[in-house]
Amino acid sequence: MTTVDVFNHGMPAESDFGYAQAIRSGDLIHVSGQLSVDEAGEFRHPDDFAAQLDLTHANFDKVLKHYGATRNQIVSQTLYVVNLRHHARAVSEGNLAYFGDHRPVSTVLGVTELTFPGQVIETSFIVDTKLPA
Repeated sequence: MTTVDVFNHGMPAESDFGYAQAIRSGDLIHVSGQLSVDEAGEFRHPDDFAAQLDLTHANFDKVLKHYGATRNQIVSQTLYVVNLRHHARAVSEGNLAYFGDHRPVSTVLGVTELTFPGQVIETSFIVDTKLPA
């Protein structure tokens, strides 16, 4: 039987909008779009791509830690980027810094806007816990 494990950061938006930050179903962990929010759920670093990406990755690392997973087990990522042409180099640099030699599949979408004013990136992941950590 498949087990299901749900993870939340404990932010008001999770209950207000009715979603989980991540859900593990069997060996796969599906992670909702992570963004630059602090532990109180407050959006941080408007219009600062690098700072938003750092906090987004830190929030994702909390999800990985909860499940005992590592970045090497990420199999897929989807990034939503406002003004993608302007931020394309920063996206590449951020990926290389975050993943090192690991190469998950990646879809990058340029979008007009995201949830918060000044939000320029959101990213979601799929993790396969059967892969070596």
